[in-house]
Amino acid sequence: MRILFVHPNYHSGGAEIAGSWPPAWVAYLSGSLKKAGFDDIHFVDAMTNDLSDEEIASEIRRISPDVIGVTSITPSIYAAERILEIARDEHPHAVRVLGGVHATFMYKQVLSEAPWVDVIVRGEGEEIVIELMRAIDEERWPEDRRTIKGIAFKEDNQIVATHAAATVKDLDAIEPDWNILEWNKYTYVPLGTRVAIPNFARGCPFTCSFCSQWKFWRDYRVRDPKKVVDEIEKLVTEHNVGFFILADEEPTINRKKFVEFCNELIARGLPDKIKWGINTRVTDIMRDKDLLPLYREAGLVHVSLGTEAAAQLKLDQFNKETKVNDNKEAIRLLREADIFVEAQFIVGLDNETEETLEETYKMAWDWQPDLANWAMYTPWPFTPLFQEIRDQVEVFDFSKYNFVTPIMKPEAMTRGELLNGVMKNYRRFYMQKALFHYPWRGTGFRRRYLLGCLKAFLKAGFARTFYDLGKAGYWGPQSKDKVHFDFDENRTLAEAQVADWESAADRAARAAERREALRLQGKERASERKKASAAAALACGGSTEQMAENA
Repeated sequence: MRILFVHPNYHSGGAEIAGSWPPAWVAYLSGSLKKAGFDDIHFVDAMTNDLSDEEIASEIRRISPDVIGVTSITPSIYAAERILEIARDEHPHAVRVLGGVHATFMYKQVLSEAPWVDVIVRGEGEEIVIELMRAIDEERWPEDRRTIKGIAFKEDNQIVATHAAATVKDLDAIEPDWNILEWNKYTYVPLGTRVAIPNFARGCPFTCSFCSQWKFWRDYRVRDPKKVVDEIEKLVTEHNVGFFILADEEPTINRKKFVEFCNELIARGLPDKIKWGINTRVTDIMRDKDLLPLYREAGLVHVSLGTEAAAQLKLDQFNKETKVNDNKEAIRLLREADIFVEAQFIVGLDNETEETLEETYKMAWDWQPDLANWAMYTPWPFTPLFQEIRDQVEVFDFSKYNFVTPIMKPEAMTRGELLNGVMKNYRRFYMQKALFHYPWRGTGFRRRYLLGCLKAFLKAGFARTFYDLGKAGYWGPQSKDKVHFDFDENRTLAEAQVADWESAADRAARAAERREALRLQGKERASERKKASAAAALACGGSTEQMAENA
């Protein structure tokens, strides 16, 4: 059986300005499938190769697969759906499969707007796709589809979701097939070297209200550090990778395992061959301040910190569990350890103003991270925060949910004014860094890396791909009232998806009511037990008053 995976062609001028990122999902899925006996697997990276619809159609015709699989995050969902629409027209006998975080939670939306999608894989795909491919290969599809856990599909015009599949318990049993990627096309611009995105752990014990990672991966699991280093060593020796970013939201959660990982890298001499970066929380940096020199010795050179917002009010709303002053201290600790630090700010909530944007700039300059990034608040439609503010969301064109387009309109600003304020922060921060910091701070690797980061920003800026400025028609402050985000106003929420949300909200409300009722019952019973205990003491000769002494 021939399987074709396609990575959607979607660009927004966000993280991609730092390089061309290898789609790790296809390596992990292909590795699992090959281990299970499926070896006729092909991959088309439409994003990296910037393929048109016609070119994708041509590849589908050339490969003539039995199954076509596509993944999608929220902003690339329409591009992913379009690939499967092309597949329906060009190769109608192939089974059309869609996976990824957006389809996992929004399967009713997807199957309503793209009925040509045959099946959706919900959650981690490695084990689910094996069962799915076996059913197709053994010609048990679609008859046996209800027996496969973790999928959704349409049957008799009704949307059906089977029971959720268990999470992958043994992550170390997954052997990614990195050979399927076109390695000469994946470059990390700041260092001019090949880049990879391996997986150290899955899941997150924290429940930030704007994030979906903890919902998608569910339970938190860490791989054997030696197995991860085995994988990285192969990436270095077999594919000449010189930089990697751990795919985890926060790989430092399990400090013991992370320290083992660092020591293993050092023991094998890999820091001389490869450098790396991570995303993590301020609290972990504060906790690990004495370990930061070890992390740097292991080759960690770039930490992206989720400082998120300057106003403490916003930190509380996001459930970040950090304090503003902690951000400054964590940045100082990283810089002292010679680790480049990038501060991430979320802007664009309904209470954003010119003053709060100015505040984030002042804090960024006061804290002095090496890099700063202002990301537009993007209300993922499957997060708790979206449910809280759903009545304020006006845009349901998910292709714009990309951290660079202002989905939310602040009460006191237009979207154009918000974009202009963010660009003003970028201009001031990086102009001062370029003139007074990057060329003069440090020597050797430090200077080369910072100038490489600046090169990435300038390259995207001149090409007007940064922050989708070219598409929005932003040319500076004089154009803030003329920018156009071109939201597709025909995009709306499907009735089935809204009904699902409302049902979930009702269940959550009823569960909250039950918890409150049980709490009150427990409190009442404790009070009754206390009274009964006091009465029993009196019955045994106790008293609330001191008896008078005998004369």
